[in-house]
Amino acid sequence: MSDLSELAANAKAWPFEQARALVKRIENLERQGKPKTGPVIFETGYGPSGLPHIGTFGEVVRTTMVRNAFEALTDGKYETKLICVSDDMDGMRKVPPTVPNPESLQEHLQKPLTDVPDPFGTHESYGAHMNARLRAFLDGFGFEYEFASATDLYKTGRYDEMLLRTLEKFDDILEVMLPTLGEERRATYSPFLPISPKTGRVLYVPMKATNPEEGTITFEDEDGSEVTLPVTGGHVKLQWKPDFGMRWAALGVDFEMFGKDHQDNAPIYSRICKILGSQPPVQYVYELFLDEKGEKISKSKGNGISVEEWLAYAPPESLSLYQFQKPRVAKKLYFDVIPKAVDEYLTFLEKYPQEEGARQVENPVWHIHGGHPPQSRSPVSFALLLNLVGVANAEDKETLWGFVSRYAPEASPDNHPLLDQLAGYAIRYYEDFVKPEKTYRAPDDKERVAMGDLSERLKAYSGEKTAEGLQTLTFSVGKDHEFENLRLWFQALYEVLLGQSQGPRFGGFIALYGVSETADLIDEALARA
Repeated sequence: MSDLSELAANAKAWPFEQARALVKRIENLERQGKPKTGPVIFETGYGPSGLPHIGTFGEVVRTTMVRNAFEALTDGKYETKLICVSDDMDGMRKVPPTVPNPESLQEHLQKPLTDVPDPFGTHESYGAHMNARLRAFLDGFGFEYEFASATDLYKTGRYDEMLLRTLEKFDDILEVMLPTLGEERRATYSPFLPISPKTGRVLYVPMKATNPEEGTITFEDEDGSEVTLPVTGGHVKLQWKPDFGMRWAALGVDFEMFGKDHQDNAPIYSRICKILGSQPPVQYVYELFLDEKGEKISKSKGNGISVEEWLAYAPPESLSLYQFQKPRVAKKLYFDVIPKAVDEYLTFLEKYPQEEGARQVENPVWHIHGGHPPQSRSPVSFALLLNLVGVANAEDKETLWGFVSRYAPEASPDNHPLLDQLAGYAIRYYEDFVKPEKTYRAPDDKERVAMGDLSERLKAYSGEKTAEGLQTLTFSVGKDHEFENLRLWFQALYEVLLGQSQGPRFGGFIALYGVSETADLIDEALARA
C-alpha cells in the first residue's frame, strides 16, 4: 500500500467515503465469484432537450472527484472509466422557445431527439447538435470521459442483451412499476415505448402481446393498425425508470450520483437492475441548489445562475469548490456567493503546500485538481480587489496592477497569472453587482473624530506597511476612542469609506491601496459628510 492509498483509506472527505463504498462493492462481488474484469464504470446521465447547465457540471465534476479518490485509494489497481450518457432517444415533448424558427419543429414533437431536424443548421439532428454542445462544454473543463449516445446504444446492439432480458422479465418489471402509478396509467403502462414505423414518434401505448422467444412486442399504432416490432435494433426504447436500471445493467455501472429529485425512484432503478441479473451501483444523492430566496432552482423559471454567468466573474476552480462543499446540504446559488467562493479557494490553495499529507487529502484543492494543485497563488484576496476597484475607480487591470505591484513588488501578470485573472474578474463583478448596491453614509460625531485621528496617524505612520501592522494601528484607534465593540468601528469604516457594511481586513486594504491614499480617502469622506 502506497502512502497515498494509506492516507485515502482514512480520509474523511466525502469523495473518499464514496470511494471506500465502491471498493466494498467490488470486494463483495468478488466474494460472490464475480470479479471485476473490465474497468470500474462511473456514469452520469444528461437530458439533451436543452443546453448543458450548472447541474450537468456539478454531476460530472463531483463524479470525477470520486473517481480520483478511488484511484488514489486503490493505488491504480483498477482501470476506471467515466461514461456520460445522453438520453437523446427521448421524444421531444415541447419545442424550446429559444431555438430558431421554433414553429418548424412542431411537426416533429414526440420524435426521438436524434430524429428531429437541427434548427441551428449545424448538425444532422437536434439531438446531435445538443450532444456536440455537451461535449464542447465538458471538454472546456478538461474532463476525462467517454461520451455515449442513447440512440447509438439502442441501435448498435449495446443494449440488446438487456432489452431481451427486459422482455423476458416483463411481468416482474410491471410488478415493480404498477404500484407506483395512478389507476389510469396502470391500465396502459408498458416498460417498452415503441417507435412508430409510420410516424416516427415515441409511443406511450399498452402492449397487445409480448414474445420473449421471438424478441418482439405487438401494439396498436397511431392509425389503429397492429404492429409487431423487435425490441432490439433501436425499434423501441424504455420508459425512463426502467431505462435507468437497464442502463446500469447493460453498461456495468459501478457508481452513479444524482440529485435529490431522483431519491424516491432510486430503489426502483435498483430493483429493475437486480431483476435483470446485475448488482446496482453505489449511489450518491446530492441536494439541489436554491436561489437567493431559498426556492428550488428551475431551468424553466431561470431563477438560478448558469455556468457561463459564474465563469464571467470567477475562475472555474471556485465553482468546483462550491460543488465540493457539503453536497448533501441545500445551498443557495446566486451571484452574491461568488466572492466568498473565490477567496475560500485561494485560502485552501495557499494552505496546501504547508500541510502534512493527511491534511492535504482533506483539502478541497486536492479534489478539485485531481491530487495535483497548481503552484499559482494570489497575494491579494478577491474581496480586497473588489474594494480596490471601487476606491481606485479602476476600469482596467493595468490600473489595479499599479497598486498591486506596490503592495507585492515581486508580483506581475507573468508570474502571477491567477492574480491577473482575478483582477479582470473583479472589475466585471464590481461594475455589475457591487457598484449598484453601494450606499455611503455620514459618520456620527464619535466616528468622525476617530476617523480624523486615523487619518492623522496614517499620515505620520513610519512603521512597516504590512497588513498586520496597519490592522493593529486601525484597531488601536478604535480602542483609544472607546468603541466598546470594535466590530462596529470597522463596520463604520466600511460604510463611510467603502459604501458597504462589511469588507476584508481593513489593514490589508490600507496596505494595498496605500497609506497616504487611505488617509486622503478618509479626509475626502469626512469633507463630504
